[in-house]
Amino acid sequence: MEFSEHIKNANVEDVVLRQPLQPPVRGTLCITGHHLLFSDREDSSSQLLLLLRNIDAVEKSVENLSGYPGFLSKAGHSERTTGSSGTITIKCKDLRVLQLDIPGMEQCLNIAHSIETLSCLDNVSEMYPFFYRPADLRLQEHWGLSTPAKHYSQMKALHKKWRLSSVNVDYSVCPSYPPAVIVPTSIDDETLKKAAKFRQGGRFPVLCYYHQKNGMVIMRSSQPLVGANKKRCKEDELLLQAVIDGSDKGYVIDTRSSQQVQRARMTGGGFESKSSYDHWKRLHKQMERGKALQESLIKLVEACGDESHNMDRWLSKLENSKWLSHVQTALSTAGLLAECVERDGHSALVHGYEGTDCSLLISTLAQLIMDPSCRTLEGFLALLEREWIQAGHPFQQRCAHSAYSHARLQQESPVFLLLLDCIWQLWRQFPLALGFSEGLLLQLATEAYASDYGTFLCNSDQERCALGVKDATHCLFQNLLRPTERENYLNPLYEPNELAIWPSVHPQSLQLWRGFFLKWTQQARHLEEVQGEIRNMVIEWVRVTQGDAATIQ
Repeated sequence: MEFSEHIKNANVEDVVLRQPLQPPVRGTLCITGHHLLFSDREDSSSQLLLLLRNIDAVEKSVENLSGYPGFLSKAGHSERTTGSSGTITIKCKDLRVLQLDIPGMEQCLNIAHSIETLSCLDNVSEMYPFFYRPADLRLQEHWGLSTPAKHYSQMKALHKKWRLSSVNVDYSVCPSYPPAVIVPTSIDDETLKKAAKFRQGGRFPVLCYYHQKNGMVIMRSSQPLVGANKKRCKEDELLLQAVIDGSDKGYVIDTRSSQQVQRARMTGGGFESKSSYDHWKRLHKQMERGKALQESLIKLVEACGDESHNMDRWLSKLENSKWLSHVQTALSTAGLLAECVERDGHSALVHGYEGTDCSLLISTLAQLIMDPSCRTLEGFLALLEREWIQAGHPFQQRCAHSAYSHARLQQESPVFLLLLDCIWQLWRQFPLALGFSEGLLLQLATEAYASDYGTFLCNSDQERCALGVKDATHCLFQNLLRPTERENYLNPLYEPNELAIWPSVHPQSLQLWRGFFLKWTQQARHLEEVQGEIRNMVIEWVRVTQGDAATIQ
């Protein structure tokens, strides 16, 4: 497809740009296949480069401007405008709201149509990461930070009881799993294939975390296909029995309520019954997902955009959005999972329905709570790669739209954004324990919805391989760890802590993530400036103290 087919007006002069926290400017608007560019020729600092993929909604209006007072010129003179004009309001996935005043009704409608079309392209190979070629980056021979095989080879303590299976090498057993997975040594590949048929989407139980302190593990899977007839699968039972071999019990953390589980049985799904899995204790922690979570985000963003300045009304809207309740539930469930492994000394299996959303959220947070190696910058990005990119979170579906879109909700759900919010709560409660900054979380929240990099493209490892993502795009995580970039995302206050960090989930302990949800307000901008100054002071203090220590030695 030629992008030019969708661009009727590539350049428009005399456009007025209005954006948060900045005065309006007049300049030239340009539309390309992937970007919206605005430049003020008289002031080079007034530039805007917006990835079209970042646009969530476009609203347009046209009006007759005969006798309209117009816009103040650089010299301060009022310029009267006649004829027709249009206004395009652009609402972005990073929650920015921009306004373009465009002379000429036809030009306005053409620009709006181009933006609407080019911001919603579904063909992955037409997206910008396939065209992004910065001068200082080269395509890597090895895409990503690691592989399941490399991760397994680094975990020597695993090798006695656990093996790396290539049963899914051609993605035929489970389309959303990577080619290699870690499973008990005593379970052969034929058993895994039969167990996969008993789990929704083929997502049979696989190891995602080994706790080196006590040898216990966290497994992930989808729901068993028990159905109304209470079907059993001997191979699935053997697999889970092998997980807790030598232990008196294990825990199943089901992210659904008892009622939801019973309803799932009526549609072919279900749960691990006590009679078939007698050494496993099932715990239910209901977590919202899908449409309910998406609508919660929409209500929260609406509350944050309330300009009535009525505190009671704002707090009521914030509470009604239930977003912080979702944060609380996620942290509470992750804490429960971590307690099962860390404090009780038992292995655990976590799942809900498909096992591609809440299961990943909970396992990631539990690992951050327990494992200090996951709290470094490198360790955290490697954790996200294992638990979200390789493990098959469907980013393409979940992040198709954000909070402003007028499109009918289908498979969108801000599960990854909820994860980042939960991690921010950890970061705020334990400011010394995490080796990365809030800036990294903000960057990831933006990149998941619209990126120059291929990391968040597609819905699975299989899709990324089939569509050439790993061959033709740059990897975001590799870029963030480059020496020139990583300094921007380090926490200068970081002190390694070998202990588990147990978050408080009391309502008074959880706060709105202002850095993301209120990013485009004056209050947040002032806060960002203050935090930047404090960060620079801390970095300078660390540099001086390290220099003094070196001198003494």
